[in-house]
Amino acid sequence: MRTQAGRWQRARPDRTRRVRVRRGRVRRHGPRPLVRVASALLAGLWAAALLAAADAQANGFASLEGHGGPVMAVDISEDGARALTGSFDNSVGLWDAERAAPIRWLDGHEAAVKAVRFIDARRAVSGGDDMTARIWDLETGEALHVLEGHTGVVEAVAVSPDRRLVATASRDRRVGLWDVESGAHLGWLEGHGGPVNDVAFADGLIFTAAADGTIRSWDPATRQMKRIMLRHGFGVTAVLVDPARGWLVYGAQDGGTRVIDLATDALLADLTADRRPVLALAESPDAGQLAIGDGQGHIMVVNTADWSVVSDFRAALRGPIWALAWDGAGTRLLAGGIADSAHFWPVGAKAAGPLMDARNRPFLRDPATMSNGERQFQRKCSICHALTEDGVRRAGPSLAGIFGRKAGTWPGYVYSDAVARSSIVWSEETIDALFAIGPEHYIPGTKMPAQRITDPQDRADLIAFLRDNS
Repeated sequence: MRTQAGRWQRARPDRTRRVRVRRGRVRRHGPRPLVRVASALLAGLWAAALLAAADAQANGFASLEGHGGPVMAVDISEDGARALTGSFDNSVGLWDAERAAPIRWLDGHEAAVKAVRFIDARRAVSGGDDMTARIWDLETGEALHVLEGHTGVVEAVAVSPDRRLVATASRDRRVGLWDVESGAHLGWLEGHGGPVNDVAFADGLIFTAAADGTIRSWDPATRQMKRIMLRHGFGVTAVLVDPARGWLVYGAQDGGTRVIDLATDALLADLTADRRPVLALAESPDAGQLAIGDGQGHIMVVNTADWSVVSDFRAALRGPIWALAWDGAGTRLLAGGIADSAHFWPVGAKAAGPLMDARNRPFLRDPATMSNGERQFQRKCSICHALTEDGVRRAGPSLAGIFGRKAGTWPGYVYSDAVARSSIVWSEETIDALFAIGPEHYIPGTKMPAQRITDPQDRADLIAFLRDNS
């Protein structure tokens, strides 16, 4: 079983020959005016990029485009036809996996979506930073149930094999159990000494992995712990269980990745690659391969028959691989990371694919290249907000024309009730107050992240930057 965890990138026909001819002309006819030389160089770079994209597509690489924030969760349906993505932009995407095309957006979460899972052909569940999980009708895009009660971020969700139960793992150190049909809360699994990072159903039990370094098994009927299977020493970040083959694999904060026997807890294999932390585990549909994603942007694929490494490659230019899922054929992996898109990677492809997030994000730029006001915006605001009406889905509304605008009025954005009811009009004074005491105090009940800018000059520089650029 699998636990844990738009459009094709189309390219123009091969233009390699034209690039070479253009380069030859530049050399043969001698110097040209600077603008024409620059144009020729840009044309060459563009053609090279198109050629690389064409090669990538031909070898099975594809991306799901449309999110406005990092993709933190992925899943693929049992028949391999559809995919789910959860993003920092607060939304869940439903995709045609074969065509890498969007079907619809599932909107309702008030903060980043950290976990997604198909329940069956018509339903899915998601969880996130708003401390809720939601059961969705995939045909209408409506939330059937909102699962409330956690007091911390929902880090992971799992669905029982009979499709009757959902489990939610949270930073509040608990796992919630919920009835799929009614959305009713059935109880808590309590006892971990730290945030619960992952949860899985298998063999009639529930398995939980937590920051206290333990993996525990539980009886879902009584909600009582059966036993502590593992004490790792560092936080356990991901767990995957295959009862048919009698093993459990886990990943940890220190990079440890190990396979243990379900019956005896004996170590079967050590897959540690000294890259930390391990964030994602996924088993192929035929259970023959295991994929491991880490915080340093690598994906390692292992043969489960003898635990040998099939492939080990860098998938992201920088940042983590947060989530992995196999396609229905077991030939490609869907990965989510710091990029605003999820990427399909063909396993064992001989051609190198495009790295996720090939461009640097603005907030990762060299601080020396930015004014203090821009630096404050890029680090504090840009992940959620745009300065213009760019039409990209984001966690926060556009800041275009922010000065003089009443809070909670950007068209099409779903605000928290606290902001929607607010009488605040954004000005230099109100923006200063927002960051002086923090959004959670200035507008109690807002879904804006808790953050302050304590230095008055930093706030003044940010406001000046916004005034000049929004």
